[in-house]
Amino acid sequence: MMEFKSNKGIFQQIADNLCDRILSGEFKTGDKIPSVREQAANLGVNHNTIMRSYMELQQKDIIENKRGVGFFVKEDASDKIMESRRNDFFKQMLPEFIHQVELLKITKLDLIQLLKKLK
Repeated sequence: MMEFKSNKGIFQQIADNLCDRILSGEFKTGDKIPSVREQAANLGVNHNTIMRSYMELQQKDIIENKRGVGFFVKEDASDKIMESRRNDFFKQMLPEFIHQVELLKITKLDLIQLLKKLK
């Protein structure tokens, strides 16, 4: 079950979680994702919230609705998600990170040692 945070709308958090699952390979191109009702029951939220998440992902060309069958992961969904998240990282997260590094007087050496821990 997902734990919702207050800094983003629930529908956005659900959409982000589905994108995470696509990026991780849990859902691949052409895979059927959980139905609106199934997802609402799994997460304990109103089905309108799930529908809003799915509509947003449809608009971003990440999933598609095959009428009467369900929602499916579109081709290139992973690439689209990755591109969007990289743009967000460079425009929003990285500037904030740099600001915090400067405020906390973290050195280049501190950062290099931290980056070496990444695989």
